[in-house]
Amino acid sequence: MKDSKNKASLISVKNALVTAVGLGVYAFAKSVYKEMTRYDWHNKVVLITGGSRGLGLALARELAVKGAKLVICSRTSEQLQNAKEQLEGIGAEVLAMETDLTNQVDVRIMVDTAVRHFGKIDVLINNAGTISVGPENVMEVEEYERVMDINFWAVLYTIKAVLPYFGIRGGGKIVNICSIGGKISVPHLLPYSVSKFALVGLSEGLCVELKKDNVQVTTVIPNLMQTGSPRNVIVKGDHEAEYAWFKIAASSPILSQKAEMAAKQIITAVENGKKEVILTQTAKVAIAVQGLMPEVITSLSQVVNRFLPKSSDTETKKGFESESESSNGRVAAISDEAAVRYNEI
Repeated sequence: MKDSKNKASLISVKNALVTAVGLGVYAFAKSVYKEMTRYDWHNKVVLITGGSRGLGLALARELAVKGAKLVICSRTSEQLQNAKEQLEGIGAEVLAMETDLTNQVDVRIMVDTAVRHFGKIDVLINNAGTISVGPENVMEVEEYERVMDINFWAVLYTIKAVLPYFGIRGGGKIVNICSIGGKISVPHLLPYSVSKFALVGLSEGLCVELKKDNVQVTTVIPNLMQTGSPRNVIVKGDHEAEYAWFKIAASSPILSQKAEMAAKQIITAVENGKKEVILTQTAKVAIAVQGLMPEVITSLSQVVNRFLPKSSDTETKKGFESESESSNGRVAAISDEAAVRYNEI
């Protein structure tokens, strides 16, 4: 009886060792395969919309170091030139174009020019976007249209312009910078959330349909980010109060993340062929809860909304025009410093 028990024990140990070795070999093989198939950015041509500032500039900097050739666009010539000089200073070959992404003809000209200049486009990163901050009662239909033009239609225009060239080359990559606001509607950011929900739907659908054409689509879900972008948002309602809460939230280490880290995560996700990447643990938890218990997120949002500013002022101001004592301080200073670092001024 004792021998039988010892024999069974030895068999169990042997099986455990075989399993452990098998798992180790599998993990090693997977790691080797992942490294062998990792996307190489060297000499790849990457078009980054909104690449002159903020996250777009952070992505451009990271890709410049990896040897990519860059196409960046913006509607602001001074910011575009500053970004071009910065990127060339770290060794990148850069084509910078002043472009209105809400104009489909302008977008086609930009893409055609990029292809003539570099001979190809390998990767499109749809990063350009805008945010309107304020309560629902001051957001007219025109505000929704304006935000949709930039956050959704401009993305679609650019994708449509690039896809024929991907078809000629037999494939390519599209990266759509969406938002947690495209998974969970955020109070006082309603036009923005609506546009990002539309963008998430487009991105996920394209990921399915373009696979057959060897086009990889990656949907990126960031949180707020420390890029200094609040100074360029559109503010309506109680301008100073609205801007203060948004700027502080976008500066807070708890609610926002550093742009450099976000850029690295996005680039790694594309290298590994990820279909979706959610950049923060906070966003992952919130999206998981939304999926399992949507009423919990809705109830929490309703509570938050009660504490947000109330106003019927429909005047439009930029963030930097809405500064006050409340939007300054130690936390808010993080955003001010980032604005300089990421060409937001």
